[in-house]
Amino acid sequence: MLHGVTGHGARWRRTAERYLADRLVLAPDLRGHGRSPHEPPWTVERHVADVLAVMDAEGLERADIVGHSYGGMIALHLARTAPRRLRRLVLLDPAIGLSPADAAREARECMVPVSFGDAAEARAFRAGRWPEAPDEAVDDDVAEHLEQGPDGRLRWRYEPAAVVTAYSEMARPHLTPLAETPTHLVIATQADFVRPEFVVDCRTALGPALVITEIDGGHMLYTDREEETGTLLGTWLAD
Repeated sequence: MLHGVTGHGARWRRTAERYLADRLVLAPDLRGHGRSPHEPPWTVERHVADVLAVMDAEGLERADIVGHSYGGMIALHLARTAPRRLRRLVLLDPAIGLSPADAAREARECMVPVSFGDAAEARAFRAGRWPEAPDEAVDDDVAEHLEQGPDGRLRWRYEPAAVVTAYSEMARPHLTPLAETPTHLVIATQADFVRPEFVVDCRTALGPALVITEIDGGHMLYTDREEETGTLLGTWLAD
């Protein structure tokens, strides 16, 4: 399970424990995020190599891959790079083929990361950004994802340069999964990350190997719509 930009693997914990409890779930921090190395390169190709290295270290020849947002783009590229390592692919509101203007705006906003005087201030910020997430999701993120800088201020645990690079990567022209890859595309109806032309090309490339589900929620589906998203994942991956 691959998180999105500025995120971390532990955000998947509740989904894994409540809806995928009968499965081995790996949810790594991507390079430049969380407790993984923050050194470059931060390209999609490097992230794909990192995920494959995690699978090798765990002795996993094949796995189902779930990717949210930028993690969805990484998952898609993994599926094309090493199709024999993948059983099924789930793209949760993937951020693929974004317009250069949108990607540039988001990147610039992340160049100077927000900081906080204490955990309560950080929690208020996260709750404001995740208005539909349950309190426990907000509490977990604050407990897991904050670190103190040399100036004594608290910041989210990621490398800003890696985030800027990620938005540049998301502005690449989109690719589609290979025709032989069973793929479930989940679209958040209250967000606009999934471009219509990507959906059209996926339908053409995959035909009956593609399932599309729309969830009435914002981009952070697995926090804002935890039960609906978790049930979907548990059911589809068990089929």
